[in-house]
Amino acid sequence: MTEQFDLLVVGGGINGAGIARDAAGRGLSVCLCERDDLAAHTSSASTKLIHGGLRYLEQYEFALVGKALAEREVLLRAAPHIIWPLRFVLPHQSHLRPAWMIRLGLFLYDNLGRGRRTLPGSRRVNLKHHESGPPLRDEFQTGFIYSDAWVQDARLVVLNAMDAMERGATIYTRTRCVSVSRDADGWTAELESAHGGRSTVTAKVLVNATGPWAVQFLDQVARIGHDHALRLVKGSHIVVPRLFEHEHAYIFQQPDRRIVFAIPYEHDFTLIGTTDVEYRSDPSAPHIDDEETHYLCDAANRYFKKTITPADVVWSYSGVRPLLDDEQGNASEVTRDYLLELDQQGALLLNVFGGKLTTYRKLAEEAMDRLAPWLPNASAAWTSKGHPLPGGECQDVDVLQRELQSAHPWLPPSLAWRLVHSYGSRTMRILGQARSLQDLGEHFGGHLYQAEVDYLRAMEWAVDARDILWRRSKLGLRFNPEQVACLTAYLADAPPRHPIHGNQKKCFPAL
Repeated sequence: MTEQFDLLVVGGGINGAGIARDAAGRGLSVCLCERDDLAAHTSSASTKLIHGGLRYLEQYEFALVGKALAEREVLLRAAPHIIWPLRFVLPHQSHLRPAWMIRLGLFLYDNLGRGRRTLPGSRRVNLKHHESGPPLRDEFQTGFIYSDAWVQDARLVVLNAMDAMERGATIYTRTRCVSVSRDADGWTAELESAHGGRSTVTAKVLVNATGPWAVQFLDQVARIGHDHALRLVKGSHIVVPRLFEHEHAYIFQQPDRRIVFAIPYEHDFTLIGTTDVEYRSDPSAPHIDDEETHYLCDAANRYFKKTITPADVVWSYSGVRPLLDDEQGNASEVTRDYLLELDQQGALLLNVFGGKLTTYRKLAEEAMDRLAPWLPNASAAWTSKGHPLPGGECQDVDVLQRELQSAHPWLPPSLAWRLVHSYGSRTMRILGQARSLQDLGEHFGGHLYQAEVDYLRAMEWAVDARDILWRRSKLGLRFNPEQVACLTAYLADAPPRHPIHGNQKKCFPAL
């Protein structure tokens, strides 16, 4: 039997999930297919920031920065459980950029964008009298502080897909789009699951949101001529044991005029990144190389008293950014803006090129606004009007944690914090009627219990251990090989539960 939809979205990264959510919320029938896990590639390999992009001001990308800063406010309201404010410290080195240039850039950063601004503005600080100063080498005496936000990037993708599903969308993970064909009325697509089963769907509109594979999709699957080229740039990060105790992040200027972040990560670690390296291999399997690792260690060592070496790296990851090829010589100077191309040679095809995590919602809104004239049943844009992502219904996450621990005093504080900052007001769907840790079922390690694993399989499309340990969470940092094997065995033996539908609009209604 052939399933029929208004929209078929190919690609389960942040742009595909965002478009599926926007379209479903407009009352359209939507199918999204992703050949791997949601956020399996670029969207889970970011620097984990919702930010305007301070360094883009030097490239005169004022419109992009303004758009991103406005989106930062929207996303802070939509997902306060997985996105929260973060203050950045920029130690000053006058031979790299003069103080007046930094002050001007921060003034623009404080004032670009539309609407209300809830985060504190920038200021100059004496590092000798600020908590961020002691970890730095003694020559750094002056710094600048500004605001941006932190995000659990892979969870942002999953929550968009969840919201799309709860608004009626069909989400297929581990399902490859094998072929598509078009006629004047629509598209016919053949989908193949990881188990080899095949099905056919039809759609009025096809959205190519395949990220680094966008051109390959046109060439090999759709077989449509085009004149676009993507520039693939690898960005790598390293994670080391915590280098400082406070909760500020750092932004470090480098001799090559790039910038590198050092960010508090998962309580006990520091995240350092990123690199910008031209990439011409398979986007499915990027890996950090020795040169990148040394570059990031050297970048940190120019600023921190405590030096690090590649031997200190406990984890690293790399992602491939699909950037618009604007023929810039330096990969770090290629625009991070996006292009939406509407192909009307027969049934509608929308190609999504480029983009960044922070502007995904705006990209999705613009995409659906472009398509709306051909979809008369589509309602108006809606995602900017305060509609929260699943779990983000209550704005004060600290209050949620206090309520949770008051009702469940047996929960370790670290576990309560992680649950609330991952699932927000939906934490109770995991805990259910539990009255002790034992009631949560098998303990796999790192305060990961069977109840959470079952929830992730039922509600968030988690299939294997990597989905759970490195995308739905970062508990992989705390798991040993034996614990991974135990979790893997449980996932292989236990039949998955069916997804739970419905909305939860109140904060912990069971409390």
